Amino acid sequence: MILYLQNGGFPLQAHDRRMIRDRRKQPTPGLSRYTFLGRRKNFRRKADQERSGYTDCYSEGLFFILILIVGLNILDSLFTMIILDRGGWELNPIVRSVIELFGDGFCVWKHVIISISLVFLCLHSNFGGVKSLIKVAGFIYIAVVLYQIFLINFRIPQID
Repeated sequence: MILYLQNGGFPLQAHDRRMIRDRRKQPTPGLSRYTFLGRRKNFRRKADQERSGYTDCYSEGLFFILILIVGLNILDSLFTMIILDRGGWELNPIVRSVIELFGDGFCVWKHVIISISLVFLCLHSNFGGVKSLIKVAGFIYIAVVLYQIFLINFRIPQID
């Protein structure tokens, strides 16, 4: 397709016509009315995909990984309480100090922090490397929960 300028100028080939009439003055914000009602799931143009940005809807795979992390977080909290009741100790110094402050209420603190972090990561999932970070977090949680299952079943004796 060849376009000519109105005043008889030179032909324009493969020109990005979005630059001539861009209907959007600014990019879509992270939270807007389109967050729950929009239709945009990804970026159509290669240049937009490389630039990153916010979308209206997110993939089912991302939703599955985020729900998996939330479930593993719940299991991690439950298994941590079981291990502590059996005489074990918390390796993470931050969580250890929160357990000392709040006791069993540390679960609420941990769930709130993890949930807010996951919402932030979900909103920024189209930016470079964030999807990989979410997958790595999922694998780390799987490893932690499997390690806790191993500790509960084979290492820490049950106190009667």
